[in-house]
Amino acid sequence: MTEPGARAAILARVRSALRDRPSATVARDYRRAGTRGRGDLDRFAEMLRDYRALVRITDDVPAAIGDRGFIAAPGCPPEWGGDRRQHTVAELDRVDGVITACAVAIADTGTIVLDHDAPDQGARALTLVPDHHIVVVRADQIVPGVPDAVAALAGVRTQTWISGPSATSDIELERVEGVHGPRTLEVIIDIR
Repeated sequence: MTEPGARAAILARVRSALRDRPSATVARDYRRAGTRGRGDLDRFAEMLRDYRALVRITDDVPAAIGDRGFIAAPGCPPEWGGDRRQHTVAELDRVDGVITACAVAIADTGTIVLDHDAPDQGARALTLVPDHHIVVVRADQIVPGVPDAVAALAGVRTQTWISGPSATSDIELERVEGVHGPRTLEVIIDIR
């Protein structure tokens, strides 16, 4: 029997077996969009802390970043500091850290989304190779849930979704950080 014929035969047998049963209706009442509020910022910060990210809420981003000798995505504001030269992957492996902005942040999950086509977020290697990543999130970029983020990201092609520092657990549940990206995630939430 051909593959399409086999599929049709199996489905016909299933329909025949279920013909005397009432059809089930699946409720589709899940939330498709949230309402923004002050609680989003607090929930976002709490989720980040659960992921072991460092969180600072401030109205002075340059002071929160300080002078650390990090590199920055080329489109970041100059007052954030950081070297903005183009770096090779080998050079990125030797820097202390990187500074970027973000496209959107999700309160319910503590997730940050980067748009790698945006100059203030840099190429993917910039955010995955250095061991320390500082992400500046404006308070107005925090949305309640994933559906809100997906809507905000319409048209964004190259994305990285970050939920805490890079970590994995082996079979014995031993947590190892820094395997797939930065070992330290520091999030500065700009409330200006």
